[in-house]
Amino acid sequence: MTKQPAGGSKPAGAYSPGIIAEGRFVYVSGQGALDGGGESAATVGEQTEIVVGKLAAVLESAGATLADVVRCGVYLTDIRDFAAMDKVYRASFPEPLPARTTIGVAALPLPGMLVEIDCVAVLPQSG
Repeated sequence: MTKQPAGGSKPAGAYSPGIIAEGRFVYVSGQGALDGGGESAATVGEQTEIVVGKLAAVLESAGATLADVVRCGVYLTDIRDFAAMDKVYRASFPEPLPARTTIGVAALPLPGMLVEIDCVAVLPQSG
């Protein structure tokens, strides 16, 4: 059984911002700093801050926080931006840091997107 949490931006494509699966796992779709047609933040660090905030909003609406994230996928249009992204990422997630894969990609869905991040979280046990 799955359900969709309410948080996050309206998707620009055919996907859900997040899905709660089997009652314990929250799968959050890739989030970018743009909302379709809007101006983007100038640097990958600024965009990463916005993206992490969007991840946190989807997680919060599902009953989770960044501390509940167990895995992230990070996509960078320029892998040389890794250090700037990683600095913001490290400051955003508590220890133990989630497992992570970082991939350099030729392009992201909207012009000006420098970084996109998706994640999987485990909902805290209630009671």
